[in-house]
Amino acid sequence: MAKKSKPDEVKPGAPAWQSTFADLMNLLLCFFVLLFSMSTVDAKKFEAMAASFNQTFSIFEAGATAIGDGILISNGVSQLNELDDYINSTGKLEEGETVTEDLATVQKEMEEAQIEESEKLAEQIEEAVEERNLGKEIDIEFTAQYVQLTLKGALLFDSGSTELKEEAIPVLDQVGVILESYAQSGIEIEGHTDNVPMSGAKYSNNDELSSGRALSVFNYLIETTNLDPATIKHTGRGEYVPIADNSTAEGRTKNRRVEIKIYNSLSSY
Repeated sequence: MAKKSKPDEVKPGAPAWQSTFADLMNLLLCFFVLLFSMSTVDAKKFEAMAASFNQTFSIFEAGATAIGDGILISNGVSQLNELDDYINSTGKLEEGETVTEDLATVQKEMEEAQIEESEKLAEQIEEAVEERNLGKEIDIEFTAQYVQLTLKGALLFDSGSTELKEEAIPVLDQVGVILESYAQSGIEIEGHTDNVPMSGAKYSNNDELSSGRALSVFNYLIETTNLDPATIKHTGRGEYVPIADNSTAEGRTKNRRVEIKIYNSLSSY
């Protein structure tokens, strides 16, 4: 008579594949935690972005719950039936709204926050300029990204030269103090010229001249201040960004200038 085969012995514990899968998940978790730990987050920019999203989508409210009126973890699976409704309702647009309109609203709110930041910075810098009696030498403007100081070229350089004039040194010294006090993000120095062609000078064209002038201002500020060179850009824009009519002597005088842009803390510098 044939012997009955013994049933397969069931080993205690989880199946082998489940342990391997769990190890893989742990490794992936550690990997992403490592990536996050090596990243950097600009706190001010994140707060501004969160505020914009909060106003638009009504998220990030303090004390908000995961789903409905309860807490998903503490109530176990009792709220899983509400999960589909919660996911479908998140970010739901009102009648007549579109994704494009919603994104435009966020962008507008972010730009308004940037403009407000630049305006505050401009007021501080303008006050510092007036205290130093530099109102005639420096013009101040601002955009959503930066506050701009414009210095007249005739104050800084002789015609066709990139060497700083002696009378420009006291002004640049005061500008350096202002930059040390208020430049929290980045600085950009731009040299500009009129459209009169270069002739018989060291530089063959206005592009080279404007670059050399921006570099001269950069070098002086680095030598006389504690500004970090890594946060300062210097470029020559030549004759290509005029602010006045180059067909008149007065217009050409205005176009010969050096602009120093101080980016605000919410800018994309």
